[in-house]
Amino acid sequence: MNQVKVQLKESYTILIGDDLLDHAGEHIRGLTSSPRIAIVTDDIVAELYLQRLENSLRKNGFDSICSYVFENGEHSKTLETAGKIYDFLAKHNITRSDLVIALGGGVVGDVTGFAASTFLRGLRYVQIPTTLLAQVDSSVGGKTAVDLSSGKNLVGTFWQPSLVLCDISLLSTLGSDIFADGAAEVIKYGAIRDKELFEMIASSDYAEHLEEIIHRCICIKRDIVQMDEFDTGERMLLNFGHTLAHAIENHSNYSIPHGKAVAVGMVMITKASTKAGITPVGATEALERACNRFGLPTTVDFDLNQLVEICLNDKKRDNMHINVILLNQIGDAHICKMQIDDFRNFICEGCK
Repeated sequence: MNQVKVQLKESYTILIGDDLLDHAGEHIRGLTSSPRIAIVTDDIVAELYLQRLENSLRKNGFDSICSYVFENGEHSKTLETAGKIYDFLAKHNITRSDLVIALGGGVVGDVTGFAASTFLRGLRYVQIPTTLLAQVDSSVGGKTAVDLSSGKNLVGTFWQPSLVLCDISLLSTLGSDIFADGAAEVIKYGAIRDKELFEMIASSDYAEHLEEIIHRCICIKRDIVQMDEFDTGERMLLNFGHTLAHAIENHSNYSIPHGKAVAVGMVMITKASTKAGITPVGATEALERACNRFGLPTTVDFDLNQLVEICLNDKKRDNMHINVILLNQIGDAHICKMQIDDFRNFICEGCK
């Protein structure tokens, strides 16, 4: 088992290994003396893992457990779902001495974290991510959010979990499409910071190194978040490919999931930056090969002008500029602040 410590104002631990779900109660018991705990999950994860988590909690003295289950999918990551979670927490008399557990993938983690951060002005919560994407990315770093019709993650908070348990054995139940979504985020981490990681995830024997891959991704994110918790500087590097990805998700009415949109976004932005002479020739092809390894798409048949207009609603924009993440080479990236008109030309001309 690997352990990563995140050193912020309130530090917390991330555990990475096998069979952590069945020992979750032991790890969580050290966080609170309260016997009451609330679990939030989705209908797919509940069927697979909820009973096992509840059993572990009961073995460790949590004798008042309540669970809220919502329908899986990005369409549930809304203020309406958050409101239903608030009502659920209030109905079960959850107080600030109790804990909330987010059991599931990125949507569960995001909306549960958002609800925990705002109910009673802040409840402590634990992340138990069940997908590769959530384990390497969304469960770590304290970003919580819900979507609006006008864009993704437009309402949210920074609220760090008290503990993250990354049980690698849970990934064995993932379908290839869901696993591929997480692989896109691993490719992102390798592309912006770690060439060896990039080569590892693209290799034929990546499954033999899965714990190391997850550990390296989490360490990269930990290091960046410790320097820039509130996303005003270096943390923006983690958004490589994401500005376009969020636009692609929105334009597809979320029929294209996050990981696949990120794959397309990374390839598109690198194609444009190569055409502009910023990124060396070959980087786009390397990204395409890595994405193809997992059956991830690298193009979409969307109007570029329409995608740009959606991008301009992105959180990473100020009045006159938008921050874009570009590769210097595989394993090294930088933040480029572009004027709005320059960004429009950069995408529309560079991605033709």
